[in-house]
Amino acid sequence: MWWSVTVSLLEGFGVTCLIFLLTLLIALPLGLVISFGSTSKYKAVSYPVKFLVWIVRGTPLMLQILIFFYAPGLLFGWHGMERFTTIIVAFSINYACYFSEIYRSGFQSVPRGQYEAGQVLGMTKTQIFFRVVLFQVVRRILPPMGNEIITLVKDTSLARIITVQEILQIAFSRYVSKGIIWPLFYTGAFYLIFVGILTVIFHFLEKKMSYYKI
Repeated sequence: MWWSVTVSLLEGFGVTCLIFLLTLLIALPLGLVISFGSTSKYKAVSYPVKFLVWIVRGTPLMLQILIFFYAPGLLFGWHGMERFTTIIVAFSINYACYFSEIYRSGFQSVPRGQYEAGQVLGMTKTQIFFRVVLFQVVRRILPPMGNEIITLVKDTSLARIITVQEILQIAFSRYVSKGIIWPLFYTGAFYLIFVGILTVIFHFLEKKMSYYKI
């Protein structure tokens, strides 16, 4: 019994990991683009982007998943996205908006004088960014970025709201519904191990980046 439950939960955990990885691959660069948009000197760009970020950060992720999945059909009669695709789209947009604020605060925390000093030394904007600014920004944003990424691990459980077969959905549908409760608690071990590994990785990175004193 224990082995069969473990195998089933491992299948769901594979889906959980896939949601996590795909969300990061899309949300990290998309968040950078959004941060550039929100800090643009052109109000026609910055205002709509800031409004989008405000909406996404101000509403629950679960609600956003439901809107992405049901709204196209209910409002326009369209065939909506597949369940897994809906999850990736909703998660990516949500986390990109959160990441964008972390990026924005990181860039704005670097004193303006350092940009000007680089220009006085004859450095190009690209050289200033990679040689002066980048490591300072990374060091500043690493702790909050780590917290968001760890939160993403746990938020993957929200995929069950539209019955995506991630680990928690499998525990509910196959075992809890039959009155077997212990597999539900067993899923906690998978999350704890995953979060523990990420915690060690980010602790190592923060220690490594502490070389770049500010």
